[in-house]
Amino acid sequence: MALGRPRGFDIGDALEKAQGVFCRLGYDAASLSELTKAMGINSPSLYAAFGSKEGLFRAVMDRYAQQRVQDLEAGLDAPTARDAVDHILAIAARLYTEDKGEVSWLVMRGGAACGCPAIADDLSSRRDGIETALRKRFERAVQEGDLGERADPAALARYVMSVLTGMGIQAAEGASEEELKQIAAYAMGGFPAPARPSQG
Repeated sequence: MALGRPRGFDIGDALEKAQGVFCRLGYDAASLSELTKAMGINSPSLYAAFGSKEGLFRAVMDRYAQQRVQDLEAGLDAPTARDAVDHILAIAARLYTEDKGEVSWLVMRGGAACGCPAIADDLSSRRDGIETALRKRFERAVQEGDLGERADPAALARYVMSVLTGMGIQAAEGASEEELKQIAAYAMGGFPAPARPSQG
């Protein structure tokens, strides 16, 4: 016999409200009572729809990733690796200030202080996925002659991830979009120039 009413509420709205609780309190401190209160549902409904608090958190992160994947893909499709990073950092400056860096902080650093190993591993996997996508883009840039043969795609991917993490921290502490763009501009100064002019 099913418990609660898993489809008696708007899943998207519930996940958005749960996201706010996780961002405000962190995974460990977000209690089921806080979550169900914010989502406007009871505990049986939460368990029926998401299985557990862990399942709810994963659903929140999946929803956020789905909303942002097009932005990342658009950046990676830019003509040069430098254009790609410039685009991604500009998008990050806007998105981070929209949510005050809260979700980015969960993704980039939330697992470090999380008492649930499964959630820490999940967040680490998500960060690894972003870093892998960047590394592959830079590897392609080397193959295409966009980046010089001495460029290190793995190190460049770690560099960009470090900048994204730092921008998220600054946003969480109140930095404006313009201030984040200034950070991005300085960061681009450390990114290799194209090995040859882009075509077109």
